[in-house]
Amino acid sequence: MSWRDRSGELRVVRGPGFWNDVFRPRTLLHRTLKIVLNGSPMDVADAIVVDELVETLALAPELVAVEVNGELVARAEREGVQLAEGDDVELVTLVGGG
Repeated sequence: MSWRDRSGELRVVRGPGFWNDVFRPRTLLHRTLKIVLNGSPMDVADAIVVDELVETLALAPELVAVEVNGELVARAEREGVQLAEGDDVELVTLVGGG
């Protein structure tokens, strides 16, 4: 709200909503998602894509098969598949042996 005082100067009143915005805690900058990874709950960074998840877990991308909510994600498409709250992710790695 604003008005002009007797001298003609413009005065501005800011309500409580303004100060709430100014002093709002900035915890929202570090939001996380809850996903299920190979059957176990896990918190991951908000807006993470499948490719970043594989990298975060220090897995070799060429040796990992990824499934999100029951659908296989091709290696070439991993950069474009963003995870969402509650997604069920399965990562399977190749193991050699005899």
